[in-house]
Amino acid sequence: MKVLLTSSLYPTPNAPKVVGGAEIFARRFAEGLAESGDKVEVVRTATSPDLSPETHNGIDIHTAPVQNFYLPFNEPRNAAVRSMWHAVEDWQILAPMIAERIRAFKPDVVHSNNLSGLTTAIWRVAAQLGVPVLHTVHDYYLTCPRCSRFDRGRSCEHTCTSCSLLTYHRRRATHWLSAVVGVSERVLSIHTDLGLFADTPIRTVIHNASTAPPSAPHLRPLCTTEVTFGFIGRLTEEKGIENLMRALARLPRERFRTLIAGRVSDGEQQRLKAIAPDARVEFMGFVSPDEFYKAVDVVIAPSIWHDPGPLVVADAKAAGRPLLGTRFGGMPEAIEDGVTGWLTESDPASLADSMLAIAADPHKIVEISERLASDNNKWMFSDVILAYRKLYRQLRETQPRRNYARAAAAS
Repeated sequence: MKVLLTSSLYPTPNAPKVVGGAEIFARRFAEGLAESGDKVEVVRTATSPDLSPETHNGIDIHTAPVQNFYLPFNEPRNAAVRSMWHAVEDWQILAPMIAERIRAFKPDVVHSNNLSGLTTAIWRVAAQLGVPVLHTVHDYYLTCPRCSRFDRGRSCEHTCTSCSLLTYHRRRATHWLSAVVGVSERVLSIHTDLGLFADTPIRTVIHNASTAPPSAPHLRPLCTTEVTFGFIGRLTEEKGIENLMRALARLPRERFRTLIAGRVSDGEQQRLKAIAPDARVEFMGFVSPDEFYKAVDVVIAPSIWHDPGPLVVADAKAAGRPLLGTRFGGMPEAIEDGVTGWLTESDPASLADSMLAIAADPHKIVEISERLASDNNKWMFSDVILAYRKLYRQLRETQPRRNYARAAAAS
């Protein structure tokens, strides 16, 4: 099988930028396909003027120039410039790099991931050249220019007028797709409830699995005097970091220790510490996931947005760590309350109450950790790859039935 994989970001030594879990997934996935015997090429968005092809871990990577005012994922712009950028992004119908690689590489399928900078034009071009297109929904790019459906401290339950206007063409472009995969039922349903993917023949869900190399979980000894909670990831508003700090301000200092892993400025550290000045909080900075998980008893993910399929849940399970999560996005699908972790509301009072209840029963923490560590039926990244390869074969077999020339004429 020959797969042309696209992703807005694809971290390599020459372009190491990472914003979220989707690009980590894309790289691990491409390398996993290659390990399975498939031939893989990658096209990513330019984040710098250097457009030279690169080969990393056996994968050929091509960088598509951005046909817009500025390169994405760099310095912030004012609202007016951002709006113009998103308007241009929404109108794109050309993807010359994709056309070039399809003609040269001759893939059996084009598999798109995050789309910022690449645009839905890659779907149109691939379909018109007779190649089936599978898209994995990692974010809300198709309904929200910010990709998050989060604004003014709240998750958006409705699509505002601005977002509707700036995503009009990308929402219509879904008719070029042969298949769509949600990383959770929730992220897929948010899109289908808005009328997207109505003409897409295959709509399914493939949950995320840990992208970390398999390793034996490290079990921590029972401690009845204190519990170490841990937060890992981007310290942003939608991830609920401020609510976590407000929850810590309500808790007895001697019973709780909290480790926070992720890049954060000194100024932001001080601001967050001021919310809970008496709490025992340690900012670890950027550390390896293995180092983080060995140091905590319970992972906490206090998200206040519909996080499509947070990799922290999969990583915590793989590390044998129970996770306290909120009832947003894909978390309720990945956490079995009281069995693999706990679910709570996202407000500080509910977070604090849940943390108190967990600390009051340390034997339950050990029980869940041992259950996760001994689970022989856990969903692995190799299972994710097998599920996608099955879809690829299905698309290759059904491709001749689709009339792309008719679709192009109707567009």
